[in-house]
Amino acid sequence: MMVNQSLKKEKTILHESPRIYLVSSCLMGLQTRYDGKRKPCDSCQVKVGNSFWIPICPEQLGGLSTPRTAADLVGGDGFDVLAGRAKVITRDGQDVTRQFLLGAEQVLEIARTQQITSALLKSRSPSCGMTPRFGVTAALLQLNGFLLEEF
Repeated sequence: MMVNQSLKKEKTILHESPRIYLVSSCLMGLQTRYDGKRKPCDSCQVKVGNSFWIPICPEQLGGLSTPRTAADLVGGDGFDVLAGRAKVITRDGQDVTRQFLLGAEQVLEIARTQQITSALLKSRSPSCGMTPRFGVTAALLQLNGFLLEEF
């Protein structure tokens, strides 16, 4: 039996899985900001480059509309909200903690099912921000070992 010499010479080429980012959809210019306006972030778009990305808006995923009343963390940061020690309250006094928690859980599920390792998030957001303090979604992703970068 003769072995095909070309088969012996073939090398197996391993393909790396493409990097897939979770990205706060407002950073990419989608109209998901609380005020319904577009405000794309050039530096985030450069970072993403030609990579694959999945837009996320935890507040929408939690059932809040766009536009919506701006909200703030009250009584702590996103870690405290996750632990039940703080709340998310809109500027007109409505408690939207439940929606923020649901949105964060939905984002975590997307990250897990899509084998995400990194998330690019909107700064100063009660959902996605890490400064001046961690938002609810950023805290949940951090606790679950995801790499986070904010813009």
